[in-house]
Amino acid sequence: MYPVIMHVNYCEQGQSIRDICAVAARLGFAGVEFRRKRSGVDETPAAYLDEIARWTRAFNHRYVLFGGPGINAMSSDPNVVRREVDDYKSFLTLAADRVPLSVINIMTGPLVNPAVEPARVAYHLHGSAYATSEQWESAAAACREIADFAKPTGVKFAFETHMYYLHDLAETARKLCDLIDRDNFGVNLDYGNTQYFTSRVAPLEEAVKICGEKLFYTHFKNSCHIPRLDTPDARFLIPSGLGEGALNHRAYVKALKGIGFDGLIGIEAPRPGDREWFAAQDIHYIKSVLKDLED
Repeated sequence: MYPVIMHVNYCEQGQSIRDICAVAARLGFAGVEFRRKRSGVDETPAAYLDEIARWTRAFNHRYVLFGGPGINAMSSDPNVVRREVDDYKSFLTLAADRVPLSVINIMTGPLVNPAVEPARVAYHLHGSAYATSEQWESAAAACREIADFAKPTGVKFAFETHMYYLHDLAETARKLCDLIDRDNFGVNLDYGNTQYFTSRVAPLEEAVKICGEKLFYTHFKNSCHIPRLDTPDARFLIPSGLGEGALNHRAYVKALKGIGFDGLIGIEAPRPGDREWFAAQDIHYIKSVLKDLED
């Protein structure tokens, strides 16, 4: 059975790091995906990581993952990119000294096409669709440096498929991995994000196959699709529970098994309300699916 990771956004409603780790342990998660930095908290990176190390050990979490913010490699100023890479390398050094690293969910900086403002929801016109060849190479060069720097730690990096980024879809995330050409860089397929695109999206099974051996991690989330009466070819998407939306996660798991995926499944809760309750519901659902599909 795939280990299931709790994204920290289930517990970003004022919970302490201790409370986050306690919730994850109580509900049966194998670990937590934290953010690289916390918003609105006055703390040094070392102090933040010390707290994570203390409480993940106390609650016997097998996996400690980190996500955003990533690196801003989209800037045209090489000094900005240089600072971003150096800051990221510093974080990796501090983290590797404190917790066992497995997979890091990484991003290369947002890329918004100003020509289509304020229509920011036209996701297919941003990110990779708007990128220049120089931005592709900037991201690849920055990530090669990080890959080589982090190789002794054994950690792997996975580009989350996310709107507004170079790696917004399975095809573009895989393209970036191929440009970097390092064994420790792969993809975090968040297929739930691709539901927000109105074009350019590969079917689920095809997206999984595109990632192939470069699929290091997965994010599971779901949304209900509600047609818009004013624009027939568009829709509202309302975040939902894992088992309640338009995306069939049973089919997703079957697709993962079909390519021999042996990584981690991360689940998350991009919706308001009692997210700790949503975490209990969502892990119950996905563990039931995993049990049903055991060989």
